[in-house]
Amino acid sequence: MLRNLILILCFFASQSVWADRIKDLATLAAQRSNQLVGFGLVVGLQGTGDDASVPFTTQSMKAMLSQLGVRIDGPLSDFEQVTSAARVDIKNTAAVLVTADLPGFAKPGQKIDINVSAIGKATSLRGGSLILTALRGVDGEIYALAQGSVTATGIDASAAGSKVAIGVPTSARVPAGAIVERMVDTPFEKAEELVLNLRDNDFSTNASVVNAINEKFGGDVAQSLDGTSISVRAPQDLNQRVAFMSMLENLEVNPSAPNARVVVNSRTGTVVINQGVRVSPAAVSHGTISVSIAATNEVSQPGAFSNGTTQAVQNAQVNVNEPNKPMFLFKPGVELRDIVDAVNQIGASPSALIAILEALKSAGSLRAELVII
Repeated sequence: MLRNLILILCFFASQSVWADRIKDLATLAAQRSNQLVGFGLVVGLQGTGDDASVPFTTQSMKAMLSQLGVRIDGPLSDFEQVTSAARVDIKNTAAVLVTADLPGFAKPGQKIDINVSAIGKATSLRGGSLILTALRGVDGEIYALAQGSVTATGIDASAAGSKVAIGVPTSARVPAGAIVERMVDTPFEKAEELVLNLRDNDFSTNASVVNAINEKFGGDVAQSLDGTSISVRAPQDLNQRVAFMSMLENLEVNPSAPNARVVVNSRTGTVVINQGVRVSPAAVSHGTISVSIAATNEVSQPGAFSNGTTQAVQNAQVNVNEPNKPMFLFKPGVELRDIVDAVNQIGASPSALIAILEALKSAGSLRAELVII
């Protein structure tokens, strides 16, 4: 009795472990983010900025100084004409593009992170400061203003003909470097029905989410629109709507198993295999490497644990051969990770491993999506 109780508790514990909250599986359509972009100047560089051959940097500097009341153009004296070239030297200034993501429901006064990237001949943004830059949306309206000291982690140093580069010094970030100035209108307050979009298109998970919502709130509160979207009827009162969404997003759902997928890093040879991958019998020969996968059907004899009946058993083995290399024999029950381990043990290169997996995929033996990064 105690043993059965422990098994039941372990079963429910495993169910709760695998359950995910709706907020981790889906996002509210009205809460989508929006991308912003702007053109600006980074000043205070140590001679690593643009040069006079970059026209838009010079023009931007003149326009900015003119707005600040500094006279750049106009009649010049003889001495000023001689020194005018030096006065427009912009080696301490770099033209940059500033990008940011405006989160959903962002309100004026809140701060967001920004990315800064050089677009001229600047070699480094290290130690610079971004001058006030307007960030616009796709509609051309200004939604945020950015300014602050940039943080460039990349280093580019050279001496005596040697050069060392770590990271990208022409790209930087400014944490909380922009202040939101305009709010994006969303249908959250006025829409009769709210839409949830699953992060991954999956009909089974979609049905599980709909069932969980309807079991909790009753009726047909939630309806599937397709494999990704779910329509949810929410209260019209704003306070009740927020409370409703708070309860809804914390509901636990058991998502379906993901699609079978094999991910291979072509640089390091790292292979990630999920639990849905299956491999059928096949043989692959790549150069001097030979991989064979075989399956045999046997019949087990009646025993104490088979209830006195014969059962069909499928045995499988994997063999990997290379001249002057040992043969690898695997226990019954072939899995793709056994093949990958065997190929790695004989010292095959990442390109050889990728070629073998691609051959298995082309032959129809690898029942999974092959992703190479």
